[in-house]
Amino acid sequence: MGMEHSETKAEGKRVIHAPRGSQISCRGWGQEAAMRLLMNNLDPEVAKDPDNLIVYGGRGKAARNWKCYDEIVNMLQELYNDETLLIQSGKPVGAFKTTKYAPRVLIVNAQIVPKWATDDIFWDLEKRGLTMYGQMTAGSWIYIGTQGILQGTYETLAAIGRKEFNQEGLGGKWVLSSGLGEMGGAQPLAITMNDGVGIIVEVDRSKIDRRINGKYLDTWTDSLDEALRLKDEALKDGKPLSIGLLGNAATVYPELQKRGVVPDIVTDQTAAHDINLGYIPEGYSVETAEEFRNRDPDSYKKEVYKSIVKETKAIISFKGMGSNVFDYGNNLRTRAQEGGLENAFDIPGYVPGYIRDLFAVGSGPFRWVALSGDPEDIYKIDEAIIENFGYDDHLVKWLKLAREKVKFQGLPARICYAGYGLREKIGLLINDMVKNRVISGPVAIGRDHHDTGSVASPYRETEGMLDGSDAIADWPILNALLNASSGATWVSVHHGGGTGIGNAIHAGFVMVADGTDEAAEKISRVLNADPGLGVIRHADAGYESSSSLIRKGVKFKTPYFGEQPK
Repeated sequence: MGMEHSETKAEGKRVIHAPRGSQISCRGWGQEAAMRLLMNNLDPEVAKDPDNLIVYGGRGKAARNWKCYDEIVNMLQELYNDETLLIQSGKPVGAFKTTKYAPRVLIVNAQIVPKWATDDIFWDLEKRGLTMYGQMTAGSWIYIGTQGILQGTYETLAAIGRKEFNQEGLGGKWVLSSGLGEMGGAQPLAITMNDGVGIIVEVDRSKIDRRINGKYLDTWTDSLDEALRLKDEALKDGKPLSIGLLGNAATVYPELQKRGVVPDIVTDQTAAHDINLGYIPEGYSVETAEEFRNRDPDSYKKEVYKSIVKETKAIISFKGMGSNVFDYGNNLRTRAQEGGLENAFDIPGYVPGYIRDLFAVGSGPFRWVALSGDPEDIYKIDEAIIENFGYDDHLVKWLKLAREKVKFQGLPARICYAGYGLREKIGLLINDMVKNRVISGPVAIGRDHHDTGSVASPYRETEGMLDGSDAIADWPILNALLNASSGATWVSVHHGGGTGIGNAIHAGFVMVADGTDEAAEKISRVLNADPGLGVIRHADAGYESSSSLIRKGVKFKTPYFGEQPK
């Protein structure tokens, strides 16, 4: 199927679907993969607001505007296998002859000189058409829908079960959270996959409906009393259950606190990092909030801050009442602090609490997409991983649960947490499956920017580093340069991510497994280098598990970390 079959018109709007099958409209599978995954990011099954090119995370876009989108597609179709296309904040600006070993696409999104890196300045520049917010995987063309965050949320909750409750999963425990958007929508299924019960507050009925239809959310109500009744009944019966509650977290959280109801776990996954669009103030619907925002943006922002402060105060109170609370990387604490709540950071971050131990050994969110569009390709890869790496009980459990519970959005895809060494093995396994025609077409291999050595984000991924290097941003730049040098198919460097402008620099890559020997060489290099740098980054910050891994033997050189600690 060629590109001309991938787009339809509906009520005057463009409806984008990535091509499927083995026929390509580009000069190579690297370019074809970039084009298909750009289109996949804008598939209505995948994107938050495809009409405006918004994929997820507030205003994370795939291309700056529709003209830029069309030119990206055109240039990818014309691009030779020894050329590299340059994307400047969602806009294609040129293609240069490089080599067949160089990336086919280099992407830089939302970079701005630090002194100017404020919300007001950035969004003014964006409004003038000069830049674009790429979030993490929106502007780097490797978003796979809610499954992308599902696995990370699953891992976080599993880690909480082990660390806080000394048990596998969340059986007998319940979670209070908010937000069922493109990121938060993973929460209810991650909770039930861990055998827990959850109440997720959401102000937008359409988001609740979307999660019900996608089988991520079990049921919903607009009554707090009914939600609590359903929660209590599920806990009594020992059954996992996710409950969507139509309401505002700034209302619900303080009301629960007032009633003396103490959840086992409390968090929030609204898009609070985007103060203009990501958080609806108390007392407003989505529609009335939009009218208010357009009429008086300054007063609107004050109301948003007031609501965020109110919710955050309640979370801190829950902590004092015995709940396990954490910030889930959406910058809620920072926004609350900006709104005048001085002790907002009494809420701990989830990475230092629960994910840092994984990052330290090069483990993070690793994903692959079947470019054929055939779900059987993903299922066969699942089976091959279980057969070859069956000793990893946690990985096997996830893959089996994902097969049973996860509904694909757009092109079929899978994600798992995989550490240094395992990523390379999985990548080579997939390439062999393409080569031997076990699966029907090439596979795009990538990851979230939220990973072990690819991000500097003091309010999330690098919060509370042992050596105080939270804000050091050399690492994501080194990561991008190293992946480009190692032969990744495309490489991206972004600013902002899930914590907003001025708060993060991060990088990503995608590698195409087309079954060739050349692809195998590139996969081996990239999937060694990418997590390997994460191990070095954490060893350099003083994490003994990273240094220990290096001493056991790795496929890179480092002048440090070779001696046993004294």
